[in-house]
Amino acid sequence: MHRLALILVLALLAGCASTPSPIDEPPEPVSYPEPEAGTAGSLYRGNSAMALFADQRARRPGDVLTILLQENTQARTSSSTETSKSSGISLPNPTLFGRPVTKGGVPILDTAVDTDNSFSGSGASEQTNQLDGFISARVMEVTPNGLLRVRGEKRLRINRGDEIIVVTGLVRPQDIGADNTVPSLRVADADIAYRGRGQLGQVNQQGWLGRFFNSPLWPF
Repeated sequence: MHRLALILVLALLAGCASTPSPIDEPPEPVSYPEPEAGTAGSLYRGNSAMALFADQRARRPGDVLTILLQENTQARTSSSTETSKSSGISLPNPTLFGRPVTKGGVPILDTAVDTDNSFSGSGASEQTNQLDGFISARVMEVTPNGLLRVRGEKRLRINRGDEIIVVTGLVRPQDIGADNTVPSLRVADADIAYRGRGQLGQVNQQGWLGRFFNSPLWPF
């Protein structure tokens, strides 16, 4: 019973351990500057969204831009090792007073030793990931050097499952196109999380007991 209780406790610890993900973090609030009081009869107000001579690219906290998801990574590695070694030792039968040392007419010290060792091993690994799509993100902060810290979140509820995608990172204003879009390849410190919830997501996950047996906590 004590062993069973210990296994259950370790399994719960293994199931609770998870890597922090932006999906689990609530979006941070954005502070918008208060609009300045306008002059009577004037159409312009300070800190307003009206720009007469500027494009519509995101540049201030609260502005929205579109991130083009163009993630396509491929990694491949392989290794091969082969070694061999052979050696031989021969000890002739000695002679004593001009006659070989024998026992019953058979040489007793005439021997030879041969060794042959060989090893051959190989391994290969390949991984491919692809994510395409669009997601709109808000400018959360403008850093002192002019970078835009952005965060975008999209939740889709289809049938009995939810599809959630969250993108965070830093964007240079000069990388934003004239149509107010930026490729995900130009998002620095990008953290892209995609996950499904619901019945479809649950059937694609391993149970807690299986995760325990595949975790480093299982000593066997």
